[in-house]
Amino acid sequence: MKTLDGFQDSLRHLREELSLCCKNYSREEGSVTILPVTKRLPLDAVRFSELAGFASVGENLVQEGVRKAAEYAGDMKWELIGHLQSNKVKAAVGVFDRIQSVDSEKLVQRLDRLLGESGQTLRILIQVNTAEDPAKHGIQPGDAPALVEAALNCPNLILEGFMTIGRLSENPSDAELAFSTLRELRDRMAGVFGRPFPELSMGMSGDIGMAVKCGSTQVRVGTMLFGERPAVS
Repeated sequence: MKTLDGFQDSLRHLREELSLCCKNYSREEGSVTILPVTKRLPLDAVRFSELAGFASVGENLVQEGVRKAAEYAGDMKWELIGHLQSNKVKAAVGVFDRIQSVDSEKLVQRLDRLLGESGQTLRILIQVNTAEDPAKHGIQPGDAPALVEAALNCPNLILEGFMTIGRLSENPSDAELAFSTLRELRDRMAGVFGRPFPELSMGMSGDIGMAVKCGSTQVRVGTMLFGERPAVS
């Protein structure tokens, strides 16, 4: 993992890249936010993020987020960007301020019930597998209307938009197709349900430019900011 100085240098370069992308694609300056992804990294990564002014970080695993939230002494919000299993929902509701990986009506209903029991509300995004990658989670685009309707009918859930993961490929057009498909889906759902769904969480360290071009409002960045993660043991 990078030092604090290395992180700060990388963050400056990332912000410059985002600014240039926004200019090149006629996007408003500051219209794309950064979510630092701290999965499999020590608490220093969270501390670096807070020092840089970030209010939230992203974690892939519920149990890792729960542990870090309990151990971290600073002021930080936590977003779940990895797959949420039904047996981890109760733990996730107690820690995460937003879940970006909602991908089934069963999950929506379980979240809403647990939130109602505790008197909470929760911000969510619906994860859509627009890359059509069998290795990735997320609903198929054609199943989105039913899941959007189900989420909107849950009084304890706040549906803010959609998330996707671009296909790993050397061909930029693969990422462009996945990202533009999500933007078009969001626009269609906004028309059907009469709601804006402002958040489009798409783009990571390797495909930021294409994500901005296609309308991303948040990029999820880990490796570019913090360096390579330790291997899974």
